[in-house]
Amino acid sequence: MAKQKQLKLGALLHGVGGGTSMWRHPDAQPDASVNFGLYKNWIRKAEEGKFDLIFIADGLYITEKSIPHFLNRFEPITLLSALASVSRHIGLVGTLSTSYSDPFTVARQFASLDQLSGGRAGWNVVTSPLEGSALNYGRNGKTEHPEHDKRYRIATEFLEVTRGLWDSWEDDAFVRNKETGVFFDPAKLHTLNHEGEFFTVKGPLNIARSKQGQPVIFQAGASEVGKNYASKEADAVFTGHERLEDAAAFYKDVKSRAVSYGRRPDEVLIFPGISPIIGRTPEEAELKYREVASLVTIENALDYLGRFFEHHDFSQYPLDEPFPDLGDLGKNSFRSGTDKIKKDAREKGLTLREVALQAATPRGDFIGTPEQVADRIQQWFEGDAADGFMISAGVPRGLEDFVEYVVPILQERGLYRTEYESDTLRGNLGLPVPENRYTKQKALVTPT
Repeated sequence: MAKQKQLKLGALLHGVGGGTSMWRHPDAQPDASVNFGLYKNWIRKAEEGKFDLIFIADGLYITEKSIPHFLNRFEPITLLSALASVSRHIGLVGTLSTSYSDPFTVARQFASLDQLSGGRAGWNVVTSPLEGSALNYGRNGKTEHPEHDKRYRIATEFLEVTRGLWDSWEDDAFVRNKETGVFFDPAKLHTLNHEGEFFTVKGPLNIARSKQGQPVIFQAGASEVGKNYASKEADAVFTGHERLEDAAAFYKDVKSRAVSYGRRPDEVLIFPGISPIIGRTPEEAELKYREVASLVTIENALDYLGRFFEHHDFSQYPLDEPFPDLGDLGKNSFRSGTDKIKKDAREKGLTLREVALQAATPRGDFIGTPEQVADRIQQWFEGDAADGFMISAGVPRGLEDFVEYVVPILQERGLYRTEYESDTLRGNLGLPVPENRYTKQKALVTPT
């Protein structure tokens, strides 16, 4: 009998929260974004819950109107490297930009994290939607932010180079024979010599592959270009949908695109992001949501909305009139997100106040008792809307509540593991170890 498909779970560790005001909650630690002790507690709790991974998001540009977590937070690779030492099985996934980084450095950083953790590293490949990022990475007097489609062309070549560097050393290249004095086999060291549209990289990389072969590639773009990129290149895709129908359509779309690129549907895992809020009763859970939502002022909400539209100042418009016509504003930043905001506002006749508050205090479907939240997760999972979920704390202690009350229900239903299958991220996600390209080439030309 075929083994039942197993749900995957990740934890988004977002410091004081992904919104504007959760730091004000009586149960919140206002220094959470730079509190390493708290991050250690979170990863231990997620590993106790047999989560596949933790995820650290990042950005490269702030203003005085940025949300609190963005203003003062750890750099992902540094934080994940430290957390590797206090965990054994859980994956360590971090965001790093292809628009404002160099492939050799990135390849080295993630390969190092992969080795430090024993094969648990993952890279969330982003193209940096915020136009202001260019102001922090100007060279030769130029601070132009690449346009949307160009950023994805850069990302495609960037990942190609990085993967090539990760294969610099075949897996058995290091002989380390003290008697003969042979440290490595020169025939198993490979120089990349890449020359492309955006990058010229000689190589080789000065660190070998881990036992999972290469770090797992994550991606989160939802535009047409982004979905094509994810379907072709990513091992896993983060996404955000409020309705089951939309999530199922995205799931089917990305899986179909993956097949068109010669991949199997199960080679690309889909992780919708959710923020469960759990109470002993539905009323208690709803009260928890309202308590957090009530902390958000309309001024905070307008600032939060502005981030998606290239830090546009929404305070200039009347709050209770229809959402303003912004034309193409937002197309070179969070394109899929801003397109959806404008579309929903137009079709539903929403005012600026309504749009801003909905953006700053989203109310998802995963609010209720542990059984209700588990029911909803099972519905999405079995309805081909998700292979797993990225869990973000909707309230203080949200991760702890999920692990303590929802995970046991999912385990009892046979949907979720009770023990880790592997000590690598690829192993737990059910993804194959990519064969070193040079070993593979040798096997193809070697006579049988």
